[in-house]
Amino acid sequence: MEKYIMSIDQGTTSSRVIIFNHDAKVVSSAQKEFQQYFPRPGWVE
Repeated sequence: MEKYIMSIDQGTTSSRVIIFNHDAKVVSSAQKEFQQYFPRPGWVE
């Protein structure tokens, strides 16, 4: 069975994941943006 490394980036506007093989080559990647909610106009994080 081949082994892989998965890297996850949880950001402010999206989540990203990249899967690498043993030779550090990208096997797959994906990104999903999500809606942001603000308590009041102009307020950020």
